Amino acid sequence: MGRFDGRVVLVTGSASGIGQATAVRFGEDGATVVCVDLNVEGAAATADKIGNGATSVALDVSDFAAAKVVVDDVVAAHGKLDVLANVAGILQFGHATDLGIDEWNRVIGVNLTGTFNMIRHALPHLLESGGNVVNVASSSGIHGQPYGAAYSASKGGVVLMTKALAVEYAKKGVRFNAVCPGGVDTPLVGNMTIPDDVEGFLIARMELVRGKFAPPSDIASVMCFLASDDARYMTGTAIPVDYGMTA
Repeated sequence: MGRFDGRVVLVTGSASGIGQATAVRFGEDGATVVCVDLNVEGAAATADKIGNGATSVALDVSDFAAAKVVVDDVVAAHGKLDVLANVAGILQFGHATDLGIDEWNRVIGVNLTGTFNMIRHALPHLLESGGNVVNVASSSGIHGQPYGAAYSASKGGVVLMTKALAVEYAKKGVRFNAVCPGGVDTPLVGNMTIPDDVEGFLIARMELVRGKFAPPSDIASVMCFLASDDARYMTGTAIPVDYGMTA
């Protein structure tokens, strides 16, 4: 018996990295997984990798109306929603004086507003199923991260939104938790653009202790634990998975 047998799990950002690893881990534990990503080809590849009835759908999580359609379609197809894993996110690092308003809005729109959009539409269904939400925040959301004003603001917002919702819904049976990774070996990190004069500083900070990034599967393990009944008394947590970066 898997920990998520009979449960329906929606994972955003599932085309690669932490999202893909999380979706695969849920599938290995018996869940019916819906893989959501702006990169629909990548999401479909993840669903194929999972098998067991996993499906995929394209979505820009910053689009409030489109997020509702996706959530409603998942519930229509499967009859319920048990777990929402919000992994979709984007990185942006650089000097604050070089940060344009369009860049700011896009980072906040995907990382923070996108997380809210998914939660807002999933909540009525999670209330019915007694389900829960696991959000991916960041170590940058719980300590100062130079050259990451928009990213840190977005992930700090995810941390406190998680805590606020956990308190609001504690007596209604829906749990909210967050994972705060440090440096993780993902395409998102590998492909990010960093100004030459700050790249070495940021990489050294992310690789603080072990000298290397964490594999996405390590983050996925914590995500699935928080979503499971093993963590039924955990809500409102923001767990660092950063090998002491924020200690």
